[in-house]
Amino acid sequence: MLRGIALGRRNKAARREPKFDVEGPKRELRVDPEDRIPISDEDMPRTKTRARKKPASNGKASAPDAAPAKAPRKGGSGGGRRRSLPGRLVYWGLVLCLWGVIGLVGLFAWVGAHLPPIQSLEVPKRPPSIQIAGTDGRILAVRGDSGVSAKVKELPKYVPQAFIAIEDRRFYEHYGIDPIGIARAAVANILRRGVSQGGSTLTQQLAKNLFLTQERTFSRKLQEVVLALWLEQKFSKTEILDLYLNRVYFGAGAYGVEAAAQRYFGKHAREMSLSEAAMLAGLVRSPSRLAPTRNPNGAQRRAQVVLAAMANSGFINDKTAATAIAQPAHALKQTSNGSINYVADWIMDVLDDLVGRVDDDIVVETSIDPAMQLYAEQAITEELTAKGEKFGVEQGALIAMTPDGAVRAMIGGKSYAESQFNRAVAAKRQPGSSFKPFVYLTALERGLTPDTIREDKPISVRGWKPENYTREYYGPVTLTQALAMSLNTVSVRLTLEFGPTAVTRTAHRLGIASKLEPNASIALGTSEVSLLEMASAFAPFANNGMAISPHVIESIRGRNGKVRYRRRPQSFGQTIEPRYVGMMNTMLQETLQIGTGRKAELGGRPAAGKTGTSQDFRDGWFVGYTAQLVAGVWLGNDDSSPTKKMTGGGLPAEIWARFMKNAHRNTPVASLPGLHGGFYLPYPNQQNEAPGMVQNDRPVPPGSIPGRSASVATPARNDGMDSWLLDRLLGPRR
Repeated sequence: MLRGIALGRRNKAARREPKFDVEGPKRELRVDPEDRIPISDEDMPRTKTRARKKPASNGKASAPDAAPAKAPRKGGSGGGRRRSLPGRLVYWGLVLCLWGVIGLVGLFAWVGAHLPPIQSLEVPKRPPSIQIAGTDGRILAVRGDSGVSAKVKELPKYVPQAFIAIEDRRFYEHYGIDPIGIARAAVANILRRGVSQGGSTLTQQLAKNLFLTQERTFSRKLQEVVLALWLEQKFSKTEILDLYLNRVYFGAGAYGVEAAAQRYFGKHAREMSLSEAAMLAGLVRSPSRLAPTRNPNGAQRRAQVVLAAMANSGFINDKTAATAIAQPAHALKQTSNGSINYVADWIMDVLDDLVGRVDDDIVVETSIDPAMQLYAEQAITEELTAKGEKFGVEQGALIAMTPDGAVRAMIGGKSYAESQFNRAVAAKRQPGSSFKPFVYLTALERGLTPDTIREDKPISVRGWKPENYTREYYGPVTLTQALAMSLNTVSVRLTLEFGPTAVTRTAHRLGIASKLEPNASIALGTSEVSLLEMASAFAPFANNGMAISPHVIESIRGRNGKVRYRRRPQSFGQTIEPRYVGMMNTMLQETLQIGTGRKAELGGRPAAGKTGTSQDFRDGWFVGYTAQLVAGVWLGNDDSSPTKKMTGGGLPAEIWARFMKNAHRNTPVASLPGLHGGFYLPYPNQQNEAPGMVQNDRPVPPGSIPGRSASVATPARNDGMDSWLLDRLLGPRR
């Protein structure tokens, strides 16, 4: 082993380093020792075979060639020179800008991925024009696009200038988005601590109107920017202005500057004055709130702002602006409160069922009589304005139709501008005693007659004790008397006698489509129905018992005259036998003559109807008819709050009578079906009706069908229908 170690040492000592030829010219390439860069111990790589030098004890270098140590630079050892503060700011600014550009490119790529392919984008075709005409052929309302447009080159130059001044004063200088305008709007909003200005250009607004929704989200705003850039590349500035002015909404159902000029000023857009153009330009910001038909003062104040902006932009001088401000525009006085729009909305709801999707301009010819529509609107609006506060009622509805179901007038509320909810069609409320004719018809069809006697006295049904309005009872009364005076106890007795289910079936057969609860309280109209249903269900009394379906559209044709739909006469069959129609008309006619509906009397013209008042005086109804027209009136509050003791025989009956008298002008007098003369019975002196169930009594639970009560009175005389007919022909028997 020792020999091996010794041999290894000899071999190691015998190792020789390679030699290079440094003779000749290459000798000049050798580096002299003084030219070499001194290397400290820290810079030398450490190996196991390298021994560290120890400093001398006296603090001096151990070798004469040891280089003196250099003092480290301030801020750390090694490395290059450190940048100054401005240099560092510039460097990191460039880095942030680079990442910002990368992020912005990525964001736009994401937005573009959620848009339709730009190459497939096209300006949408304008919405079809749907014109709604009345029976006289006159256009009553327009839905969709108005079908009329205006070119910028045809307008006075101040018309487009008004929009540019107030909405986008740098319109001709930017390419779809305006960074300067955005910055200016941001500063203004910060100073005012709120949103006082917008930074959207006209091109951005057009992009939103053409392609996007009205939601206020960041992603939608980014899509708007991308589409605005695309529009600027595809269209000229004049073309963009044309598109904008003919697509923007101006309120009151007017789309486009031409439609707005005709709607508010009764003239073409090319005929507008400077002040009128300024008013229209001011509406773009908030068309519904600033519409001059609704807020004339607000519209004029906004127009002054537009004129000042036009002066600041150099479009007009200060003198011209002052003259226009001194002579403000005025919208045409409206002859109506826009009630025809309730009809238009209803037509739009049913249009798809008749012709499917509408892609081209059409004219819808309706059964609406413009004169009757105006009479109905005036009756509702003026009566509620004069007496609504007195009776604590805010809303009303009216519907009128011919006995075969053709709707002649419809009012869905006091003012369409304030509320677009159609209370004539969509609202369902308790009809109260106006539901009682279905109870009495059920009784007649099962053998009773108008002269049949029933007892008017207190009744109890499983703890529920319905009472008459005055809480007075008249003992034995005929069915005619009981219906005319709207006696609650008799109606309940008849319902129990023949069953609540029979009553609900009768109502459904005549035209009530809503769900009806078959319990004893149905006798007092406690299930909710619509006014349209009630008027439709009364129509068979006016047409000798024929079932009907209410309708408003008579025909639909294209602009080229091609008929796309025409209503054909329909027969739904006999729903009431004529003899029972005559009996019901005899009874309901008495309601207007000496019963609860005396305020609805038409002064010699044969008419019939029924009043109705729901629980706590929440709803007031009057539904009645002549041989030519059926009409229903409802009054109440949208929140179902009680009125100030308004009954159906009061204000509703007065509105009904006012409308019917006007609607029957120049109409010949005609008898009600089944009546060939009348008869008169003495009635107790009662003017009011019961407003529904008594509050301190327990009603029958919904859905329950109480059995017949032992308290039902035995009729004093019930000889059947044949006896009633003989009495009418030959006189009463002794």
